[in-house]
Amino acid sequence: MKLTIVGCWGGYPKKNEASTGYLLEHDGFRLLIDCGSSVLSKLQNFIAPEDLDAVILSHYHPDHIADIGVLQHARLIQGFLGTNLPTLPIYGHSLNDREFSKLTYKKVTKGIAYDPDGTLEIGPFTIRFLRTAHPVPCFAMRIEAGDKVLVFTGDTSFKDEFIPFSKNADLLLCECNFYGDRDGKGAGHMNSFDGGTLATAANVSGLVLTHLPHYGELGQLVKEASERYTGPIRLAEEGLTITI
Repeated sequence: MKLTIVGCWGGYPKKNEASTGYLLEHDGFRLLIDCGSSVLSKLQNFIAPEDLDAVILSHYHPDHIADIGVLQHARLIQGFLGTNLPTLPIYGHSLNDREFSKLTYKKVTKGIAYDPDGTLEIGPFTIRFLRTAHPVPCFAMRIEAGDKVLVFTGDTSFKDEFIPFSKNADLLLCECNFYGDRDGKGAGHMNSFDGGTLATAANVSGLVLTHLPHYGELGQLVKEASERYTGPIRLAEEGLTITI
């Protein structure tokens, strides 16, 4: 699997960057995980919107879905320009009917509800879900392809269930919206110590901190996480590509 960070900011995009969006590729299949503000602009540094094979969404906060409408119009316009595109599947939970209904647009995109208690097959990827601790329904994803495993936490505060869910993952893409001196539980987010603690308890091979805060010295997040986890830690940044 190849993971490319398209956007990594929590809440809203930093100047000239994007909020949450990750491109995951394997065997020629291209899956976009979340589609937040400015993701469509930044995605085009890596692939064209018409080259996506599927999209999957963790939840319906704007910093994770704001560019879904933009993606739909990008593919619609390419159709007007003569590109014959298949209907793009967008996978999301159906616990919010209003937001889920927006995933279907003409014949451009089709919303498909995933079963949070089941296993989903998308192209070469096998995906399982864990409901997170967040103010709205949100689901973490354990994504497997071949013999490799990526765990994406989505937005969440720490919960013990993440430990078996993330066990022995090759990469933990972990939200980290707070520094270690702040408790993110009330906001439904993790801090740097939480990320390091989870990485160690789950015995993952690598940790990437994402959904980053808009204040402070971001390098401190890595320093704090490393107090709890001795494996490799990186900050997410636009364009970072990791082969898993």
